[in-house]
Amino acid sequence: MSTGVSRGTSRTVHVPLPGREYDVVIGAGVLEQAGALMVPLLRRKRVAIVTDTHVAERHLARVVEILAASGIAAESLVLPAGEATKAWGPLGTTVDWLLAQRIERSDLVVALGGGVIGDLVGFAAAILRRGVRFVQVPTTLLAQVDSSVGGKTGINSVHGKNLIGAFHQPVLVLADTDVLTTLPRREFLAGYGEVVKYGLLGDAGFFDWLEVNGPAMAAGDVVARIHAVTRSVRMKAEIVIRDETEQGDRALLNLGHTFCHALEAATGYSDRLLHGEGVAIGCGLAFELSARLGLCSQEEPGRVRAHLQAMGMRVGLADIPGDLPGAEELLALMGQDKKVVDGTLRFILARGIGEAFVTADVPKEAVLGLLRDGLAGR
Repeated sequence: MSTGVSRGTSRTVHVPLPGREYDVVIGAGVLEQAGALMVPLLRRKRVAIVTDTHVAERHLARVVEILAASGIAAESLVLPAGEATKAWGPLGTTVDWLLAQRIERSDLVVALGGGVIGDLVGFAAAILRRGVRFVQVPTTLLAQVDSSVGGKTGINSVHGKNLIGAFHQPVLVLADTDVLTTLPRREFLAGYGEVVKYGLLGDAGFFDWLEVNGPAMAAGDVVARIHAVTRSVRMKAEIVIRDETEQGDRALLNLGHTFCHALEAATGYSDRLLHGEGVAIGCGLAFELSARLGLCSQEEPGRVRAHLQAMGMRVGLADIPGDLPGAEELLALMGQDKKVVDGTLRFILARGIGEAFVTADVPKEAVLGLLRDGLAGR
């Protein structure tokens, strides 16, 4: 994998998976280059765009205009916004619409939106005609630093989050940091939960940088945003290259997610808890559990929580509005996590900031005690 600076303020992270190579282009105004970057990938100048109502209102007309300037015709499907769209019904709607558009394997499907649209559309592309190509145009911080890169696609089930899906790599990712200015502050900070995760799992120096520069990044500092997105994408790409289908190292990217997915299920995948908020809370819980097990110093969880609080983020179970189930039920919800192997739940814990690892050697009572204490503080 190589990283370079080009096209003014943009940076390119190349993901060299054999036979499935692609670039992630990051920077201010990258969306303006969408037509020029897609033309070389097209046999015929037409694409199908799938987006949601919120993103369509803000960005769809401009994207269609940009593509048209390069001679690319675009048809679009607008789905409801929200996590509920990652389900069988909208997936069927998307696949049927793409078939009605006579999309071929050599065509491009464009996922224009956040993580929900990226995951759903990527999965639709994976199963349509046994695999058509797609482009990710992530419009949220969370999607830019995480879900748009690496080829994980899928939908949710009544049994849990992301349990139905496929690995299907995009052919191009366009991460325009300018579009982040349209995000509500809460949604931006939710995405920041995934940014922090990268420092916590494998780059203590990046976490140090975030402690200093995170507030400026949240306030709109363009240079800080480009750096944070690029560093996060580079870290994810490095791990995906080593372990594309999550047989080993890639599980590290799920730091905080075992707790997060259980909390999302407990809150009905609603706006009571955004995914990135759950990740941030989950990272704090993972570090607290690590400290209780003697794996890292007692100061590390406090440092994690202090930074999240300084950013104005949710940091614990007490910050989730509404009722939550008991510790035993939350633990049962964790049991549907994709990291369960031979019936045993694996956790991503840490020996310190930047030193995460995967283990199944976690006493059940330690997890229950952690959850009970967190719930008692509500």
